[in-house]
Amino acid sequence: MATILMQTTITDVADDWNIDRFSLLADELRRAGHHVTARNRAATPDDPVLSALDTSAYDQLWLFAVDVADGLGPRDVSGVLRFRARGGGVLTARDHQDLGSSLLQLDSLGAVNHFHTLNPAADDRRDDQDNPNISWPNHHSGANGDYQPIFVLSPVHDLLRTALTPSGHIEWFPAHPHEGSVSAPPDQPFARAIAQGRSTVTGRRFNLAVVIEGETGADGRLLGRAVACSTFHHFADMNWCPRVGAPSFVTDRPGT
Repeated sequence: MATILMQTTITDVADDWNIDRFSLLADELRRAGHHVTARNRAATPDDPVLSALDTSAYDQLWLFAVDVADGLGPRDVSGVLRFRARGGGVLTARDHQDLGSSLLQLDSLGAVNHFHTLNPAADDRRDDQDNPNISWPNHHSGANGDYQPIFVLSPVHDLLRTALTPSGHIEWFPAHPHEGSVSAPPDQPFARAIAQGRSTVTGRRFNLAVVIEGETGADGRLLGRAVACSTFHHFADMNWCPRVGAPSFVTDRPGT
């Protein structure tokens, strides 16, 4: 079983995507036998845990990038990169437009994320038509609280395998009206998309998750595996159970 750090890139702001908004995920991981620490970013220029992550006992970092480009200090970035260099696994999740763009500092793990004004993807466009205040990328996979069928790309990655479905793989993800954009850049042969969703507005497919594995560092050693997800809403309490509520700025009508 793994020792996991679940962390946001913002401080403990009550009316925002603080770590308490991911409590159902923390509970699920603990029930599966993992040791989980769930925390927000410290109110200091560099976070004391992230900046020294490589010297910690954590096996995995689940980083929810809920900031608006200022969620990682220089020492945080160095700590996360050293963590991967010593074999630590990293999961990142961001959201629409430029939300979570601090991830771009994380070398290859940043390069697989595309935002509105930073590292944009050539084919991204406005998808969600219901919220004029949110620009692209904003893929509409359904209402918060609903679920979306996923398209598993071949070969099926181990992250998606399960004995609980006849197909042998995960078939549904939580839905969200404006997911972000992730891809496997052509110059990164160690990155590949493993699952896609389909827009309920346009019918276009978009990537839900990109894995990075087999990447080597400057010293030739393997870096820790990583996965970049199109939105942190795949993991948020309000998407698993809308009754738990959401920050006050969320105006999207929930599903069922």
